[in-house]
Order: sequence, then structure tokens, then C-alpha cells
Amino acid sequence: MAQLDTASRFADPDSAFRLLVEAHRGLSETESADLNARLVLLLANHIGDADVLAEAIAAARKAG
Repeated sequence: MAQLDTASRFADPDSAFRLLVEAHRGLSETESADLNARLVLLLANHIGDADVLAEAIAAARKAG
């Protein structure tokens, strides 16, 4: 069974963060929420493992 990997896998984490921030620039709050929803669904599909997705959801809820 796969397990959630929370270690940074980016060669340049700051650049990845900037990409996420810039994706929202100029969007309304609703447009930004819609972008986040689409991004979450795309990345969840990329993960492709319901157990790992459940771990990620639990970790995100705990962190908030």
C-alpha cells in the first residue's frame, strides 16, 4: 500500500510556491476557489490512490 510522502520533492520549492501564488493573481475569490477545486481534482487523479488521498485529506484538515 502506498503512503503519503510529505517530504519536499521540488528542486526549487520557492519556485513551485510562486507558481501557485501567480496562478491566483487577478482572480476573484470565487475564481480562485474554482481554480483550487480544479487543481485538487487534477492532483487527486494524478495520485490515483484513495488511501493516499485519504491521508492527504486528513493531514490537510489537521494542519488547518
